[in-house]
Amino acid sequence: MGLLNSKNPKVKQAQILLLGLDSAGKSTLLYKLKLAKDTMTFPTIGFNVEMIELEKSLPLTVWDVGGQKKMRTVWGCYCENTDGLVYVVDSTDKQRMEDSRREFERILKNEHIKNVPVVLLANKQDVPGALTAEDITRMFKIKKLCSDRNWYVQPCCALTGDGLTEGFRKLTEFVKSHMKSRADALAFFKQN
Repeated sequence: MGLLNSKNPKVKQAQILLLGLDSAGKSTLLYKLKLAKDTMTFPTIGFNVEMIELEKSLPLTVWDVGGQKKMRTVWGCYCENTDGLVYVVDSTDKQRMEDSRREFERILKNEHIKNVPVVLLANKQDVPGALTAEDITRMFKIKKLCSDRNWYVQPCCALTGDGLTEGFRKLTEFVKSHMKSRADALAFFKQN
């Protein structure tokens, strides 16, 4: 489950894992959401951690993990205690789309994020020729791969911020429901 907010111990924080191949736009969108302005980003070596509060009732602690090939091998180490997954796809990178799909499928098999809600962000929609969110939903076989969890595919543009708030609001909605279900199940098992 999430950590306690040090400012208000009654407000839980949700742990969100932000993944995708290198250059998909993960850090750019994270800082666009966090700072509401353009920020120069560099390829993430390791990870960035930021707290985003779209809703006071559920702050999100977002773990932005680098997407270089070497970093992808350790993505699974970041899955424990995760309440939601945001997977970012560069909608213009048709050459690596299959690599991205495979990595997405691989991370969904991690036992620590079983049933965890997923929002896939189809980034770079501002670029002519970008695949649509529907194209990516079909290519990534999301209906099949995410049949055991809440999922949503949001078209977005990290540079302009279009679609980012909508995607993270949907994630927050899913995470609240997921955390409540988990708490209810835990309470049930404690009673029996």
